Amino acid sequence: MTSTTKSKSKKTSVAKPTANPRVAKPMKRPSRLDQLEELLARPSGASIAELGDATGWLAPSVRGAMAGALKKRGLAIISQKVDNVRRYRATRPEQ
Repeated sequence: MTSTTKSKSKKTSVAKPTANPRVAKPMKRPSRLDQLEELLARPSGASIAELGDATGWLAPSVRGAMAGALKKRGLAIISQKVDNVRRYRATRPEQ
């Protein structure tokens, strides 16, 4: 029988490629809260249905986001009934 010997190989460090500063990074997609904020900032505002369609959320989730997260961002939510449809707008309160 022949015996085999295992040779220990040295691990060499491989240089990692460095990021090219001239190459632009892909833009980050706006979050769903950013989408809500953008729709609510329009002069006509948005209905719950429009906000839900844009985010894929159900109506209670949209209302919860307006009542919680968007108010934490410092937005004041205004509600008006226009042509029998409730529309919401967001404004930044004056300081």
